[in-house]
Amino acid sequence: MSYFFYFEDGYYYLTGAGTALMAALAASALILAVLVLGKKENAGKRKVFSIKTLTFSAMAMALAFVTSYIKVFSLPYGGSVTLFSMLFICLIGYWYGPRAGILTGLSYSILQFLQEPYILTPLQVCLDYFFAFSALGLSGFFRNRKNGLVIGYLAGAFARGLCHTIGGYLFWMAYMPDNFPKAFTKVYPIVYNYSYIGLEAAVTVIVLFVPAVKKAMERVKTLACS
Repeated sequence: MSYFFYFEDGYYYLTGAGTALMAALAASALILAVLVLGKKENAGKRKVFSIKTLTFSAMAMALAFVTSYIKVFSLPYGGSVTLFSMLFICLIGYWYGPRAGILTGLSYSILQFLQEPYILTPLQVCLDYFFAFSALGLSGFFRNRKNGLVIGYLAGAFARGLCHTIGGYLFWMAYMPDNFPKAFTKVYPIVYNYSYIGLEAAVTVIVLFVPAVKKAMERVKTLACS
């Protein structure tokens, strides 16, 4: 048994020390955010990111974490449709660009790992947590496009699903029962992961196109970026 985790029933689980370590890493990520977001590019130049960026990023991460507990339904091998939790991370990328979005997503991924840690290998953890939720920040690359929030959100959701799908092929398919249909193995990780991500994304996009919501989002963007 490791000091930070133990193995049981085919899975690794965090010990108390492991949970404390991940909490420390989450705190370190937030401290890193403070240092990066508050850092000046060069003397006499404007800040790369402002304290307002840090404040909104922290608020978005908190909202994403809280709404991730509000689940419409959950699938048996992980993954669930939540109350727009992905949107809050994508908003940071849309408002402040991919650097802030990816950093916020990375910090959020540590909280997600603490919430529901599934550990098979280090690469699996990276794909299912660190890479997947950081990918939501890719919405920042579409911030200057028409309907950039919707396009960026869909891009972030797709990238997150891709990370989970790769992890499914590399690791999780080995845990399927012996009677699992062999003909379905080639598409199962795609269908499984994009079923819940796609459903949440579809509902979110529909809501974002509601005129009142669209107008409210523009007002919040003006407040966040002014």
